[in-house]
Amino acid sequence: MTVDEANPLLGDSQAVTKTPLPKTQLGLVLFVLFTEPMSAQYIFLFINQLIRELGVTGGDNRKIGYYAGVIESLFYVTQALTILSWSRLSDHVGHKPVLLVGLMGLSVSNLCFGLSRMFWALVASRCIAGALNGNVGVMKSIIGEITDDTNMAQAFALIPITFSVGASIAPFIGGSLAKPHDRWPELFSGSFWVQYPYFLPCVVSASFAAFSFFITALFLEESQPSKRRRKIPRAEIPPINGLVGTPGDEDASPVPIRTLLKTYSVMIAIANYSILALVNIGFFALAPLFYTTPVEIGGLGLSPFAIGVCMTVFGIGNGLFQMLFTARAIDCFGEKRMFCSVVLAFFPMISTFPIMNWVIRIQNEVGPVIWALILVQLLLWAVVDMAYAVIFVFVTRASPNKHSLGTMNGLSQTATSIARAIGPATFTSLFALSKEYNLLGGNLVYVVLLILLCLLVFLSRRLPELKEDARCQEKLVHSRQSMLQDT
Repeated sequence: MTVDEANPLLGDSQAVTKTPLPKTQLGLVLFVLFTEPMSAQYIFLFINQLIRELGVTGGDNRKIGYYAGVIESLFYVTQALTILSWSRLSDHVGHKPVLLVGLMGLSVSNLCFGLSRMFWALVASRCIAGALNGNVGVMKSIIGEITDDTNMAQAFALIPITFSVGASIAPFIGGSLAKPHDRWPELFSGSFWVQYPYFLPCVVSASFAAFSFFITALFLEESQPSKRRRKIPRAEIPPINGLVGTPGDEDASPVPIRTLLKTYSVMIAIANYSILALVNIGFFALAPLFYTTPVEIGGLGLSPFAIGVCMTVFGIGNGLFQMLFTARAIDCFGEKRMFCSVVLAFFPMISTFPIMNWVIRIQNEVGPVIWALILVQLLLWAVVDMAYAVIFVFVTRASPNKHSLGTMNGLSQTATSIARAIGPATFTSLFALSKEYNLLGGNLVYVVLLILLCLLVFLSRRLPELKEDARCQEKLVHSRQSMLQDT
């Protein structure tokens, strides 16, 4: 047999048929994934008021940002310390048991948070939530195992939608259900609700995590190849990178962590994901703090309820935006070009903060101009969220084999958890410092964010071209199949 290497076995013009998404299992994974923002971010709209009422700052409202940032970050700090272990464990014992432990931990810790009236108790409950929760990396591994190159981007495009809706509904729950004895005194008139004014949003979040636990236990199937009780058809759970029939794939074992850390395609994807997460969580932590901070200190002075409504509307709109445009844009422009373009939207999005404060100081009210600027900022945020679907593809495609997906996602999620851990505390503290000492006119925190964004833009240009890799892989498959037929 002779092979003409000058002529490709598969022409570039040949269309590749997309594999249908495994809707049932993917829907269950996304439902469980929805629990993550519902448990991590429902405190964002009332945590500033809670810190003020606990008297931790000694009456100095300018220091609220320090303590609120610590509480917001602790979930990600403890998650960063344990998520790699959970993800690595899932490669050996299966993904489903790890998910169940994480969901139960979220439920219990949320109840503890609502019953906490001391700062140390708040700290302990958030630490428990993060330490027991390694679910995000595990769920991305599941999605990587039940998809292939033809539908992976379409599946991962649903993750930002899920997170966006969850991250929008969660603050709304926190803002609207906080202090129910003030809003609905006829229903919540007991002394319990006066003593624990933030228990209601906590118990709602805990109940949702508990419900997800039972849904997972009953209906989610194990996708880890060596732990499946029944053989799921290969069309439903194809091998990673679409390499059907790769020699040794069925008997492969997880690649050592040291090997992954020395692989360029692994580290450049993780580096981009980490900086993206750091900039995004910094913005997410600053937005409610900026919106609720009094005008004279450097914010907009909006009420928690108003902010909750804005975030909910944004979540719904962002979900529709991601659903309609993300997968199509990836197919049209390619992964790298798409990622490099959408991260640029961070520049005007961050710059809107000082512009809004300048406008409100002139107008002395939240008028149409301010609401228009908020709308522009949220629209840009929706564009930025498209980057997550792309970077998830880069991380998954960088895995050497499907047996290493848990470790691969564990590494990436550890790095991003560290970024998300230092992000809220760092940027809310920088916000407080900028306003307290009038650093760069109170805008130092925004300058730091823009510097990090420049680093992200630089790193994004170093990502590989995945479409070319996919064509090469498909040619390799056809070449192997032709060689087998000829022999």
